[in-house]
Amino acid sequence: MATNSYRVENRLHDADDLAEAGGGNGNAEAHRKRIEPWLSALFQSEHLNLLVGSGFSLGLASAAGADGLSMAMTSIHPEFDDFIDRAAAETANRMGRGKPNIEDQFRSALALEAGLSILNDTRHGALTSNIHRAFSKFANSIVSMEQGDCECRREERSKQSKFERLLSEFLLSFASRTASRDRLHVFTTNYDRLIERGFDLIAARPIDRFVGALTPRFRASRFDVDVHYTPPGGRGEARPLEGVVRFTKLHGSLDWLSKGNYIERQGIPFGGNPDFSEEDAESLLIFPNAAKDIETAFYPYAELFRDFSSAICRPNAALVTYGYGFGDDHVNRILFDMLTLPSTHLVIISYDDAEGRIERFIARCGRTAQISTLIGPHLAGLEPLVDNFLPKPAIDTITQRQSELLERRGRRTDISAGPA
Repeated sequence: MATNSYRVENRLHDADDLAEAGGGNGNAEAHRKRIEPWLSALFQSEHLNLLVGSGFSLGLASAAGADGLSMAMTSIHPEFDDFIDRAAAETANRMGRGKPNIEDQFRSALALEAGLSILNDTRHGALTSNIHRAFSKFANSIVSMEQGDCECRREERSKQSKFERLLSEFLLSFASRTASRDRLHVFTTNYDRLIERGFDLIAARPIDRFVGALTPRFRASRFDVDVHYTPPGGRGEARPLEGVVRFTKLHGSLDWLSKGNYIERQGIPFGGNPDFSEEDAESLLIFPNAAKDIETAFYPYAELFRDFSSAICRPNAALVTYGYGFGDDHVNRILFDMLTLPSTHLVIISYDDAEGRIERFIARCGRTAQISTLIGPHLAGLEPLVDNFLPKPAIDTITQRQSELLERRGRRTDISAGPA
């Protein structure tokens, strides 16, 4: 990816910049002196949002010594595979992704299933059964990925410590905001529960659209609830509680199931044994899902994307993407709308250039002054990013006051010294 000139006020570094400087810890420390303060200021924006893609899960799996989730294409139905694969390739090409994946296959297979149903084709039932079988296999592979992380961490304490440290410190860097500011809003296109596991590690209180205890249900009503407390002796005064984040899974989740007229979140243990059956696949709500009627298919996702657009498309909003490959048009369209507001800012942190999609996105939107990039394994790899460039995960008012005090003392010293 072509690099832009480095300006700390609105431009981060590219991997090529670090490579030209020779790489190494010394250069990482030099870059840290510019990047970390810039990100610290950005993370205290009026409205801060984080969009996490599949690269985040791959980075954590690598830290745990486990295999990441494979999105490779598979065989759904031998009679229709050629048609499905051709349509999947056209979809991927239209979205600028290049090589199609299993999600493109499912979209094409579900469209074909709907067509056969309209035609009363006798092959409809067999195709439906095969789609459910492939869908349940894909869901089980997600659980296997979580299970692989758990098993690898149990084998070696060092891997467990590294996995949990990277996960918790990454989230804490974003979530450690002054309670008086708008809450961090975390969005993800992933189906796994790694972020939820991270919330457990850092004792965060996520707020999403689910309400309930044993089997929380998805609520369409947009409720701007928050968590406050009353300090001792503060009659009638409520203060926002620290450690609260808003959380939205744009493409659904491994533990979301359609139950009649409701969408429920099931208590599936993290890293449990994969046991999704073909019957479960029909009600499983991961995108694209196998729901038959259009109302069920669009009901949760329309609400989730409305939350996404309302969170980032407002003045003084900042969005940080990590591991997102800019291959989803429905997400990119909202990002384009966000950047039409001059006071918004987009920070792209990516292990690579996503096969040129990041560069094409920036070129299409033409808002380079509002976009910062941090690209390459030396900078955006999960471990170097957490260790070198993300802000310290704390609401450090003491250090801030110390800096202000030293700055005032410095000004007084200069004044008392008089002219040279």
